[in-house]
Amino acid sequence: MKHDAVIFDLFGTLVDNFSFQEHLDVLEEMAKTLSVPSEDFMSLWLYTFDERVKGVYKNPESNIVYICKELGIKLDKQRILKAGKIRRNFTRRTLKPRQDAVKTMEQLKVKGYKIGLITDCSSEVPSYWKDLPFAKLVDVPVFSCLTGLKKPDPRIYKLACNRLGVSPEKCFYVGDGSSYELSGASKVGMKPVLIHTPSEDENDSYQVNPERWYGDKVTGLKEILSLIE
Repeated sequence: MKHDAVIFDLFGTLVDNFSFQEHLDVLEEMAKTLSVPSEDFMSLWLYTFDERVKGVYKNPESNIVYICKELGIKLDKQRILKAGKIRRNFTRRTLKPRQDAVKTMEQLKVKGYKIGLITDCSSEVPSYWKDLPFAKLVDVPVFSCLTGLKKPDPRIYKLACNRLGVSPEKCFYVGDGSSYELSGASKVGMKPVLIHTPSEDENDSYQVNPERWYGDKVTGLKEILSLIE
């Protein structure tokens, strides 16, 4: 094998990107629960994305408290807990594996590849991680909120490689292109592959800073198996 490992992104790769409209609906529900202006709440929630995925807020409730303080809203513990639960439930719903995710990863393991994960995510994802069907197949998961690093910072890719015990040049990186993750992987020496499923052209999939990619591309995870041969 020319490569020793495959490192996956999470959202838009192992699970579908969630609908942007559904995301807005959830934020509006949270705002109504808190009795705060929906537009102001949504704006600040989206604005605090970087802090959220870098672990500045240790849970959804602490992020909500920050926003309420910024808006000058009196804090209500029960409302905050209820709004936090709405966010947690939404995240849990988004973590349904793509149909070919588990089987593809199992076949990679059979072929002798190490498997890693690098995801920009908030605290809910690692809290649910062990219950996901593909978690046991991932040798090294790297969550941005636990490292304080987010893509495309080269340190997060190198961290994953170090924990896997492989060099970046021996790694494939598979992602949907959000947050300039593919060019970030390329800069540290990885072999990047864009995954873009046909369904993503038919809905309002939510991506953060997607990049144009002219390198290797697949339309489903199972195609990785033939690409890496």
